[in-house]
Amino acid sequence: MRTDSPRVHTVIDSPYGPLTLVATDGVLCGLYMTGQRHRPPEESFGERADDGPFPEAARQLAAWFAGESTGFDLPLRLEGTPFQRRVWEGLREIPYGETVTYGELAERIGAPGASRAVGLANGKNPIGIIVPCHRVIGANGSLTGYGGGLERKRQLLAFESDSTDRLF
Repeated sequence: MRTDSPRVHTVIDSPYGPLTLVATDGVLCGLYMTGQRHRPPEESFGERADDGPFPEAARQLAAWFAGESTGFDLPLRLEGTPFQRRVWEGLREIPYGETVTYGELAERIGAPGASRAVGLANGKNPIGIIVPCHRVIGANGSLTGYGGGLERKRQLLAFESDSTDRLF
């Protein structure tokens, strides 16, 4: 997760524990949970800052956690391979409160048969929650793999399901 541009970060509270937001050149490039499987080392996050994209990201996350919003309108800098970026863009198209399987996501991004590669890319999503990798499930409906832990995945899906009932 290294780039030539300096990074800055902040930490905000959430119902699912502290979230570390990371930005490069004023654009959000990371949202990491405590204990996340592919969380980069702290020293790669740069200096602590509370300006840049962070106030708006924090505002939108607070609205989402409060059930007042179902999406995000933030510029993002998704740093990864071309295939990973394709997967992450596909994640952003999964509607709030819905789930897809890894195979369905592979089909949607034009890579049928690449469900394992989609799963690997999904697990390395650098901007959790905002890029909703928690909405991808196993072919049999199981809650397979989640970088933030299966209990968090279960909680996020239950939250969206409850919010969908309230909003629509």
